[in-house]
Amino acid sequence: MAYLIDTNIILRMAQPNHLMCAEALNALGILRQRKEDCYLTHQNLVEFWRSATRPVEKNGLGMSLAEAEAELKRLETLFPILPDIPEIYPEWKRLVLKYGVMGVNVHDARLVAVIIAHGLTHILTFNIKDFARYANEITPVHPTKI
Repeated sequence: MAYLIDTNIILRMAQPNHLMCAEALNALGILRQRKEDCYLTHQNLVEFWRSATRPVEKNGLGMSLAEAEAELKRLETLFPILPDIPEIYPEWKRLVLKYGVMGVNVHDARLVAVIIAHGLTHILTFNIKDFARYANEITPVHPTKI
């Protein structure tokens, strides 16, 4: 199997004192031991930057630009980045129309489109409910269920 790693996983990895950091790292360690492929997308990295550089009082990580850049470089070395290919947009459009996706949920639909367009099947995420509507398309997996 091949997994797309959701942004919430890489955000927790960047917070060593967060309760879910150990869960994220443990799940990724198990996947690597099993020789499962784990990927990120450019979208994950953009979303990471948004949350990493947002102030703590606004539910961000409060990283400086230098800290965020260092973490971004680390992520780029840890995971292969799936390219943005032309098949993603029509797949995203199909998904949002089929599932009636609106508002902020369009970002999760795009991650699902990336998974499908690249022939993956699974996403590692703490937010299982965000991907539940796509259960006939992909398999969301919580880190504690690996």
